[in-house]
Amino acid sequence: MGVLPVFQDAGPDDVPQVVALVERAYRGQASRAGWTTEADLLDGQRTDEREIRELVMAEDSRIRMAFLDGVLVACVRIDRGSGHGYIGMVSVEPSRQRGGLGRQLLAEAERVILEDLGLDRARMTVIGQRAELIAWYGRRGYQPTGAREPFPYGEPRNGLPRRSDLYFEVLEKPLR
Repeated sequence: MGVLPVFQDAGPDDVPQVVALVERAYRGQASRAGWTTEADLLDGQRTDEREIRELVMAEDSRIRMAFLDGVLVACVRIDRGSGHGYIGMVSVEPSRQRGGLGRQLLAEAERVILEDLGLDRARMTVIGQRAELIAWYGRRGYQPTGAREPFPYGEPRNGLPRRSDLYFEVLEKPLR
């Protein structure tokens, strides 16, 4: 990708467009335009305005947005964890996937964790059944820790599972 995105933290006014981007990137027919989607595993929503507003306003979290020519094309959630930075909700406009934007977004999240938060490890959780996505993160240095977290069944705010065996694989990467 020749053009570098402009990064900035989301504020309260950005909440609606962040929600719309995350929904397009993760769920429904729009997400199928990209190389990876949760649409075969989950129906319903991925997030909502309440969750994004809470993340934007919280002291230990942020949503980092990426713009190309003034258009929001990607975003990522970054939280301060206990001894690590947490990366989540990695979202790239489906029609812009496969162009290097995801790598740039991930590198920016790692930079924020290392430089702004002063932490030297990044952690994330990925639905264990998303082997292609786990492999993509693996090529970027993220390795399974051996830990798993349960999927929040019964919480429609997190989506409507299409199968009963979902779980989160915990991945981690040293940043130094």
